[in-house]
Amino acid sequence: MELTGAVLSALGVGFSAAFQAGLGEAPEEWKKIATEVQSATSENEYGWLKDWPAMREWVGDRLIKELSGDSYKIKNKDYEATVSVKKNDIEDDKLGMYGPRFKAQGRAAGQWQNNLAWSALPLGLSEKCYDGQNFFDTDHPVGSKEKDNRRTVSNYQAGAKAPWFLLDVKQAIMPIIFQMRQKPELVAQTDANTSERAFMKKELLYGVDARGNVGFSFWQLAFASKAELSADNYEAARRSMSSNKTDEDVPLGIMPNLLVVGPSNEAKARALLKKEKLAGGEDNIWQGTAELLISPWLD
Repeated sequence: MELTGAVLSALGVGFSAAFQAGLGEAPEEWKKIATEVQSATSENEYGWLKDWPAMREWVGDRLIKELSGDSYKIKNKDYEATVSVKKNDIEDDKLGMYGPRFKAQGRAAGQWQNNLAWSALPLGLSEKCYDGQNFFDTDHPVGSKEKDNRRTVSNYQAGAKAPWFLLDVKQAIMPIIFQMRQKPELVAQTDANTSERAFMKKELLYGVDARGNVGFSFWQLAFASKAELSADNYEAARRSMSSNKTDEDVPLGIMPNLLVVGPSNEAKARALLKKEKLAGGEDNIWQGTAELLISPWLD
């Protein structure tokens, strides 16, 4: 097969179709914990996160909360994956093996958002959110000077076990922000006559480009524990989340409904949420209190 522009264009269409097919097959588990936010520049600002949206009785003038935008920023990052196609395979019409490869490339590109979003949960133990504290921390500052109710609140339970996470994913925004600047797309360096790669190695390059990043929204929506996954610790986590209030001491209405664990905690999590009876025959009061999700990114 002669390596003409028309041949390369046709190959590109076929490779792109295989890539898109794989991209469409990728699971979107990340949507269970992350809200996608479109980005049109190098970074987005999320200063408004410091003020949980809540209504108040209108007494006197409106109380204006400034939606400041300089306290928390998520900077977009570049991501790529590149494969090569041998010129000899094209000339010898040996292209059957490449369709599955590009489909697998598309599926891998579709997993990009899963990889980032689910990896963000354990990163929350060491990376900061909008209030300057780690997303999961023992001393998030809350309250206001006007109310004279300043205090600190914890959404982290210390320990030495594999981490597990309790989340409220029924609010208007998810605990994780997935900031999308550019969706994964297939690009090519395929000039068979002038490409340095084609000249030096007799290879044409096809790559996947994407831009984006993940960050954190309201820490009140999530609780992390490295303690034993037990009924007592699960209860403490639920109680901590449901007791969260605004700076004006109004309950936030947080009710956790998703328990995320790694494979090492799967058996304990299933016993906690699925069993009808305990070992002593008593009713399991925690049965069905949260959906269970097993994430391979946590172990």
